[in-house]
Amino acid sequence: MRPTVRLSFGPTDIHCHVPEGAAPGAVEDARRWLDDRFVAYECEPTNPLGKVLTRDKLVVLAEAIGARGFEADEALRLEFARAATTLLGSASVHIDVDARTVSF
Repeated sequence: MRPTVRLSFGPTDIHCHVPEGAAPGAVEDARRWLDDRFVAYECEPTNPLGKVLTRDKLVVLAEAIGARGFEADEALRLEFARAATTLLGSASVHIDVDARTVSF
């Protein structure tokens, strides 16, 4: 099974797949990618006084990019899927942006 992230934006679902046969990404590279995009999209931490969890960063970043942003950019979908599955250690991830939840 190839790693997949399902993003739910209300009634809209977007599936982000890591390409078939792609080598798994390194955790440090995935963390750097997520941090760089978090800053580039000017995301705000959900808990500015404490530790920001990877799950929270993924939800906030997905919200900032939006359904249209993911639909328009295949490379972004690929990199988001690679980072999310690598950092969360799961080949199947569901991010419900409206509910602000991450499940496996």
